[in-house]
Amino acid sequence: MFRKNITLLSICLLILGGLTNCGQNNKSAGQKADHATSDSVQTLTDNGAWCWFSDPRAIYYSDNQIITGWVKNDGSVEIASLNLETQQKEFQNIYPQMEIDDHDNPAFTVLPDGNVFTMFAWHSSKKGIIYNQTTEGADINTFGKNVVYMPRTEELLKQFPHETYTYANPYILEKENNKLFAFGRWIGYKPNMIISSDNGNTWEEQYVVISSKPFDANNRPYVKYYSDGQSKIHLVFTDGHPRVEPENSVYYCYYENRAFWRADGTKICDLSGLPFTTHDASLVYQASEEQGRAWIADIVEKDGTPFILYSRHPKETDHRYHYAYYNKAEKKWEDVEICKAGKWFPQTQPGETEREQHYMGNMTFHPLNPNTVYLSREVEGTFEIEKFKTKDSGATWEITPITTHSVYDNVRPYVPRYQTKNAKTVILWMENKKYIHYTNYDSQIKYYIDPEL
Repeated sequence: MFRKNITLLSICLLILGGLTNCGQNNKSAGQKADHATSDSVQTLTDNGAWCWFSDPRAIYYSDNQIITGWVKNDGSVEIASLNLETQQKEFQNIYPQMEIDDHDNPAFTVLPDGNVFTMFAWHSSKKGIIYNQTTEGADINTFGKNVVYMPRTEELLKQFPHETYTYANPYILEKENNKLFAFGRWIGYKPNMIISSDNGNTWEEQYVVISSKPFDANNRPYVKYYSDGQSKIHLVFTDGHPRVEPENSVYYCYYENRAFWRADGTKICDLSGLPFTTHDASLVYQASEEQGRAWIADIVEKDGTPFILYSRHPKETDHRYHYAYYNKAEKKWEDVEICKAGKWFPQTQPGETEREQHYMGNMTFHPLNPNTVYLSREVEGTFEIEKFKTKDSGATWEITPITTHSVYDNVRPYVPRYQTKNAKTVILWMENKKYIHYTNYDSQIKYYIDPEL
């Protein structure tokens, strides 16, 4: 057991506000006195972990029903259904002992016929990606046989000679005749996109979306995606992995109507012109040695404005959370520091150098209210979940603790996508009894229903 001691000082700091490292304008920030009580935080599973690059890793199927999934510590991929009214839970082991690796968590969308579609992949393998769907709507017991697919063509492999499959991000676009789009890091070690007109029975189009020029087989941009299921898919991405890129910067674009576009609405290219480079897109943050290399956490869009959460790492032990949005009137990105978040959360073993120094506690938006952020930061040695809410575009933040005085780290929070206005807001996250590496963990999935939203 990896137990942390809670000192009297840490308790006092939490009671007094814990705002020393929060925001760029701390003197006007304030923290609520109330917080989630211990009995309001529930356990969805006592055995599950997930990465943050296969999304949506949880969705609302209806006002009261959540569909989500994870990887158990024996490598099994498990899907769950949670009723927010009754707290009833159902579980389906969709791929027993697939691979002990939290990168393999499933992602979800709802097909036009009401069935749930899921997609997931092994981590950096040549086996392909996997997808499945229910036959009776939200009944997760009706998932059929897993289908393994290789999103490749000989032409793509000749142009981008690196074949490995990781991550899956499926989306339906209603205004494109309900076509199914899926993204992942596949051919070329680059972000790829495939398109299906028949709910994944066949995939008629395959593309490498972003690539360096000239092609570099070792470069791997990281991408987060978001869509409301209508006409657009938003992308926020980096040059590569922060461990590899000393000036890992942040970029944005969106897909719509068979083309990719910058934040100001200018076209990058049509599908026939793919791939584009990171520098062809809108620059959100130019990394520097002083400000630190970046990594990305989340992206949503509201009323035509994209909102982005990302981290800066001026030192490997100093992770800074940032909130950015595109100011359409000024045609520029507004960017503020939310707070200092601490260091990495993996439990570095004695005598070893940490392999994943950029594994921040992580952040997520409330998709319907981008002025509300749920994040995990280090509070006196333990990662806690907190709600940060702004009424002035990030100049100040109101902070509400969700977990306090925790024995174990709480990380990688996520609010399910496709929430309706009448649905209760649920926040899910990992609680780590042990997290040494993404192949060596003992984690639970916790959840909290926010009464405020």
